Amino acid sequence: MFAKLDELEQQYMQIETDLSDPEVFSNQEKYRKLSKSHSELGPIVSTYREYRRIVSEMEENRELARDRDPEIRELAQAELETLQEEKDRLEEDLKIQLVPSDPLDDKNIILEIRAGTGGEEAALFAADLFRMYFRYAEERSWKVEVLNMQETGTGGIKEVIASISGKKVYSRLKYESGVHRVQRVPETESQGRVHTSAVTVAILPEAEEVDVNIEPNDLRVDVFRASGPGGQSVNTTDSAVRITHIPTGLVVSCQDEKSQHKNRAKALKVLRSRLLQIMEEEQKREYDDNRRAQVGSGDRSERIRTYNFPQSRVTDHRINLTLYNLESVMQGHLDGIIDPLVQNFQAQALQEAQAA
Repeated sequence: MFAKLDELEQQYMQIETDLSDPEVFSNQEKYRKLSKSHSELGPIVSTYREYRRIVSEMEENRELARDRDPEIRELAQAELETLQEEKDRLEEDLKIQLVPSDPLDDKNIILEIRAGTGGEEAALFAADLFRMYFRYAEERSWKVEVLNMQETGTGGIKEVIASISGKKVYSRLKYESGVHRVQRVPETESQGRVHTSAVTVAILPEAEEVDVNIEPNDLRVDVFRASGPGGQSVNTTDSAVRITHIPTGLVVSCQDEKSQHKNRAKALKVLRSRLLQIMEEEQKREYDDNRRAQVGSGDRSERIRTYNFPQSRVTDHRINLTLYNLESVMQGHLDGIIDPLVQNFQAQALQEAQAA
């Protein structure tokens, strides 16, 4: 492990030297690539240097622990115990940082939320979940763009598809794919009974043209008049677009824009991301089906989380995490759930890497 860390530190120092070269600065493409590598290596090099500093301090304290003065020996021994704990923590951090990162972690995402069992109550909760993710995106200065939305007459959402772009969006949200269950008393419930409904969430890494090549002959494009709740919301031209990918049978529709051209571009963005998801699933299927489902493959057959409003409780069933701050979670404060999920699956990846 330490030979690898030494190698990474040398790479980091070489990149720092290269970035100060005027010739590199004048080549903006090369400069961006080096800056990205510098940013990625920075955290692990910083941790390694801190680790070496702790090891050096431990050597000094071992010398002092042999001093003739009993008071100095006692202080040195106490310091050694503290330093050993810090050394162990840093060593575990380094092991995790050395695990190869998911190549999709830097991607933007396509977020898909659909109401499941529970009728109108499920649609209302789908709207609540979309607001939750929207507020979380705002907290992290990410950009949200709605690509397609089907609303109900009471403020619910049958389906919403949106793109979220920003720094490491997929790395933070990839564990959100799955069935989200809600337990609460619907507004229409006269006897105060708690109902259970479900909403499916899918997180797809946003694919670029270089990731997925779509042949024009593989597409069937249909245009139609957009529908809506009435009045000015209903288009008077055939601006809505439905694209069918003939080889896979995937169908994507978009009608949010008044421009047929814009709707087509949005629909292609979603289609490309769904095709990338299929490609990723095929590549990982032989690797580990269980892990693939947990890290955001889009498999929505498994209940991953329950939101219990009467008890103000949210439970993530994959890691047996229960929090009693549901109102805060619904306001978009998700780090208390996402951080433990990231740590859990990082530890799992570390175990798999060590066993390989």
